Amino acid sequence: MLTRSSPAHRSLSLPRLSLRRPQSVARHPCLPSFHTSTRRLLTARVDLPPRRRKIPQDTYGSAPIFQRSLATAIGDPIRQDDIPFEHMPSHMPNSFMQPLPHPRLYDIRPFDSSSLLQIKALDDAPPRMRMNVNGIPGGVDEMMSVFDACIQVGKLDRAALVLSRLSDAAVLSPHEMVALHNQYLRAYLNRAFEQPDVEWARSIHKWYELHIRGKDLPQTSETIACMLKVSLLSARGVRLERLVTRYLDMMPGDAMYQVLSEMDILSQQDFGTIASIYQPASDLFEEFDFSPEEQSSSSVAPATSTSPSEPKKSERDESPEVLSVPQKGLGLQSLRSVLTFFSKVKGEDVSRLTIPERREIQARMEQDCVDAAINRWREENEALKKMGLNAALSTHALNSQLYEWQHALETRLEKEFALFEKSESRDKKTAEDHDRCITAPFLSQSTPSRLAAVTIICVLNSISSTGVDSGIQLSTLLNQLSKGVEDDIKVLIRQRQSPPKFKRGKRIRQPKVAKQQDGSVSSPAESPSAEADAKPKTVEPAAFQTKAWPLLIRTKVGAVLLSALMDTAKVEMVREHPETKALVSQRQPALSHTTMHRRGKKVGLVMPNKFLVELLKREPPADFLARHLPMLSEPEPWTKFDKGGFLEFPAQLIRVKYGEKDQRIYAEAAMQRGDLEQVSKGLDVLGRTGWRINGPVFDVILDAWNSGERVANIPPLHPNIPTPVEPEASDNPLQRREWFRALRAAENLKSGLHSERCFMNLQLEIARAFRDQTFYFPHNMDFRGRAYPIPTYLNHMGADHVRGLLRFAKGKELGESGLRWLKIHLANVFGYDKASLKEREAFMLDHIDEVYDSATSPLTGKRWWLKAEDPWQCLATCFELKAALDSPDPTKYVSHLPVHQDGTCNGLQHYAALGGDLWGAQQVNLEPGDRPADVYSAVAELVKRGIAEDMEADNFLAKAVDGKITRKVVKQTVMTNVYGVTFTGAKAQVLKQLDAAYPNFHQDTDVPAAIAASYIATKIFKGLSSMFRGAHDIQYWFGECAGRVCRALTPEQIERIAQGGEEIPKPLKSNSRKQPKTATDHLLTHFRSTVVWTTPLRMPIVQPYRKTGVRVIATSLQDLSLQVPERSDPVNRRKQLQAFPPNFIHSLDASHMLLSALECDELGLSFAAVHDSFWTHASDIDVMNRVLRDCFIRIHSEDVIGRLLSEFQARYKGALYLAKVDRGSAVEKKITKLRKDKKRTLTEELVHEYERVRLLSSADPKDVKKGKKMVTPASIFEEMSATQPYSSADEMEALGLGNIPNAEAEAKVIDDLEGDGEDDDFSTPAGLDDIEGELGFSNPEHFKALMDVSRFESEITGAAKAKAKKPTNLGSLNIWLPLNFPDVPAKGDFDVARLKESKYFFS
Repeated sequence: MLTRSSPAHRSLSLPRLSLRRPQSVARHPCLPSFHTSTRRLLTARVDLPPRRRKIPQDTYGSAPIFQRSLATAIGDPIRQDDIPFEHMPSHMPNSFMQPLPHPRLYDIRPFDSSSLLQIKALDDAPPRMRMNVNGIPGGVDEMMSVFDACIQVGKLDRAALVLSRLSDAAVLSPHEMVALHNQYLRAYLNRAFEQPDVEWARSIHKWYELHIRGKDLPQTSETIACMLKVSLLSARGVRLERLVTRYLDMMPGDAMYQVLSEMDILSQQDFGTIASIYQPASDLFEEFDFSPEEQSSSSVAPATSTSPSEPKKSERDESPEVLSVPQKGLGLQSLRSVLTFFSKVKGEDVSRLTIPERREIQARMEQDCVDAAINRWREENEALKKMGLNAALSTHALNSQLYEWQHALETRLEKEFALFEKSESRDKKTAEDHDRCITAPFLSQSTPSRLAAVTIICVLNSISSTGVDSGIQLSTLLNQLSKGVEDDIKVLIRQRQSPPKFKRGKRIRQPKVAKQQDGSVSSPAESPSAEADAKPKTVEPAAFQTKAWPLLIRTKVGAVLLSALMDTAKVEMVREHPETKALVSQRQPALSHTTMHRRGKKVGLVMPNKFLVELLKREPPADFLARHLPMLSEPEPWTKFDKGGFLEFPAQLIRVKYGEKDQRIYAEAAMQRGDLEQVSKGLDVLGRTGWRINGPVFDVILDAWNSGERVANIPPLHPNIPTPVEPEASDNPLQRREWFRALRAAENLKSGLHSERCFMNLQLEIARAFRDQTFYFPHNMDFRGRAYPIPTYLNHMGADHVRGLLRFAKGKELGESGLRWLKIHLANVFGYDKASLKEREAFMLDHIDEVYDSATSPLTGKRWWLKAEDPWQCLATCFELKAALDSPDPTKYVSHLPVHQDGTCNGLQHYAALGGDLWGAQQVNLEPGDRPADVYSAVAELVKRGIAEDMEADNFLAKAVDGKITRKVVKQTVMTNVYGVTFTGAKAQVLKQLDAAYPNFHQDTDVPAAIAASYIATKIFKGLSSMFRGAHDIQYWFGECAGRVCRALTPEQIERIAQGGEEIPKPLKSNSRKQPKTATDHLLTHFRSTVVWTTPLRMPIVQPYRKTGVRVIATSLQDLSLQVPERSDPVNRRKQLQAFPPNFIHSLDASHMLLSALECDELGLSFAAVHDSFWTHASDIDVMNRVLRDCFIRIHSEDVIGRLLSEFQARYKGALYLAKVDRGSAVEKKITKLRKDKKRTLTEELVHEYERVRLLSSADPKDVKKGKKMVTPASIFEEMSATQPYSSADEMEALGLGNIPNAEAEAKVIDDLEGDGEDDDFSTPAGLDDIEGELGFSNPEHFKALMDVSRFESEITGAAKAKAKKPTNLGSLNIWLPLNFPDVPAKGDFDVARLKESKYFFS
């Protein structure tokens, strides 16, 4: 691609605004050859006269190309590097830079720490102002969102007020302000076309003179083009000539080219008029050769025109005839009527249509789901009226009542819309007026009818998904409702802003030349574009953005809609009079708002009416937004952060929680410079896998469901849960407390089963609708890179019944190998997965009769399949095996069943490879073996061995649990320990297994099951720590690195502090009882460096854990205290360092999965994954297993930890961190003496040390000499060759692999990771939580004595005070040290290449 050079002095910073462009204003066909995709400020230096310059054009002749500055090269879409660099020798002393001879998509790219993606840190956000008298909010992000919404709906007077307040506040740069002004000018031009006004041109000229020129804002080509358009439309004769000449004379030379590239503003007719008035422009046009390739048109085709293949509205609304199937709930017809595309295909398989037709159907399904729901509610309501029934009195008429809700809510919103103008124009505004001023621009982007439907759908789905009995938290409901409304409005905006279909006019042919920065001319063959390989290292993100609604907007919009729904939605309560037996009805609100106290805080709840609860249990809502449903066409490939997956519905590449900006900024920058090519294409591979419903399994599930009985994991319709008998009044209050706890447990169990059944009902409804179709699951990722399907309810990551329902759309012949693996798969899903492959194959032959019986009579036969670990998947396999064995040649049978290969505790596999643990590698099948090793059984044996030793010492706990340790008891704890489970979590996991296996454990052993669970968890942790010693050391290294990063200040921060812009205050005195804040406490607020690393697939991972501030937002329902995350928030150091080890392992297994997906796709395999469980056809298992091993070896053959260390050293170069030195040491004494002499503050020491480091790194020997003479605490530390201890050891104690924390460390972890717990239960044994970790059950007799003492008695008598004495801690001293990282732990002897021979790595 040929480009013209930019002037050297132009700014290299990215624009800080992310703004949507409104519709174009040109009303005639334009010159496409003048198009450019960027906006450049008119500050270019003029080196050549305009008539001598030519606009370079791309190789396709579609548009001229203007080279952007280096930083803006990040705006390019994903692309493959088309310039080979393999032949170039690398001179970097980096062991990770090993160029591949012919890089393939599934190869790991070379790592270069010098080209890391860095995001420039932002200054503190400007203080939030109060809402002014005009109803304009005070936050900059809020003002910009309101401005953008006002532009969308044409509220230009309100947009002008926002611009004026932004200008007065002076919080945006001139470049940002002129970008907003350009949007305003474009919107004004559009209004001029639609609503001609005599004064409109004068108003625009006045605005331009006062607010743009008058305030010396830097004008862009877009600004000048807009003013030229105004002049051409409003002036004639001499005035027009004067205005055109005036505006074009303002341009600095070659900027004329930029103005002439504004094809969406200026039409071809405008260019002709300009050329006739302005001679330099006329000379420019003479240089171009016009060739009439296609006839131009005088009008633009409307964007909303209906394509020939699109059916008419009447065809879309026609309901198809559907065979009725006996099922409780809505059934197929109710759901299919939501999806209007079925009215055209009439049950045919959509996959047989052409790709464009399938995409058209999918797009219409995404667009029409809301309108279709309204139509269905109306039709059911009218059908009941024709039958002479009252919809409100019909006990099974939820959907007809929804139409009444929708109609009432629509009427209420129409009244609300009518009040918008009055509230905005009122001089003295009330609180309601201020709320309307904020919400009006956003709600006006939709219609009352559509808003009402989206509100009903979102509220009912949110309540159903969380459990209809217990209600839903108000803040959660408002967030989900506003998110649904925001997404729906984005779909509407995208439809309105779809590009018009131009007919091409005259195309301008250009010589393919490009200007270099020195003015020379080169051809593409001689010199590749510098822009093509430009990869910026540091990117300046947008300070403010309007892509997502700010928290204030979302909360206000959600509150308005929810409040209106609660006021209008009614249900008719029908009850029988106890005496007269007559039916009595009463209209009651369907939803109510209440408050309750949770963990000492007042929490708002939205509770559904009991009658509505009964309706939702019988008839769950079958109205889904597009993101809830699978796709009927292949998902859109991911090309941008927010472009991919669904065709119309907005989706994000990475699931980022609201307000967490860092991950999105890094991901967008990496996406735009091409770093996420492998990741995005890996997600595309997962999305392209076609699925179908397994018909035989679905029929069995439907029969089981309609029976109302418990079958496998299907909850019973009427569960038999006995209610505990209330005890008689007695002097012992503990008896009633125990009864209350048992009663609450029974209610929770019943409510949980109801919630499960409601959720399962939604899944079955979707499965029925898609039964005859091929469908797809678009995927995205969490911030660690783990892939998830976007459709919520029905996907292959669901429970056993959902996995049993799904099969591949594409089938493959089994062959000998496939038939063998299908038999092995039966053993795996049955639970016989720890035997050898031969034994598993023989398992099927040994149970051939049971297999045939299960497939022939699944519910009326022996029901052998229900004994399986995964019964529904076992039944699916039985159906497949029977069909294959009954065929003439089983090896020729075309199988559609996904066959799974599961890793052996995948997290421990990565840890064993990282640490080189030979013993650990053997336990997780990294080492070849004749039989599969089982780490869970190995840990269970270690636990049994420890218990046997304690029994010899007559330990009563060992006697209580002897013979009760099984693989199942320890499995979950072992599996989750690698991902950071706390000791408290491990105890709960073991307790759950003990309660399930031994419900009468306490009565049989006289030992509470909770105490036994703590004892067993202790043994599990000890066994893990001995088995994975190398992994244990790496976890601590991870934590120490993260801890240092989170206590570091960047060079930019230090420079601001040195210049006085970011002062660290001195200790403050306080009259409160709390301890006064020290300088260190204030310093903690400046620690903002989060842990960032890059995966082997070049995806940047940013940990989001910060100490977020809280903002109180007043709504019509209640005042809400909501967290408002900001990039300037200080990091939560404890969460950062404790979450880093499991998150890093997650990022590795995600990289392994995506790498495997890419290679399998290259080999033609169908591929699906559930984290560490990989699926393909039975005939392809051998190939997939080879790919899995090769990809794992490819990742771990490199020095993963060494590469991470190299990245940390480059990413945090030049930073200083606050280290701790133990008091009483020789280093501490010498530093204390220095401080007494120098009397420097902590801030002064920071600046002094930064200056010393700067001088030592200088190339000038004099500076180096000067730096060596400086004496600082860090220089003393280095002089005495002190080694920095692991300052994060205390925080890692509670989460280290196999580490048993003390009570204090455990409490801190629970407080940080899980929030404040509930009040202590004073009926639990006294102090056991305090002593079990510290004593480690080393004093069983004391432990046994405390078992009979309640916590209340313990607190009164002090019985639990006998704790182990802690060593005296003298404290520590804080000093500034250059940020370096500890040495990587030594690696063990295991060679990952031996994995090639392991056939049980995944099996």
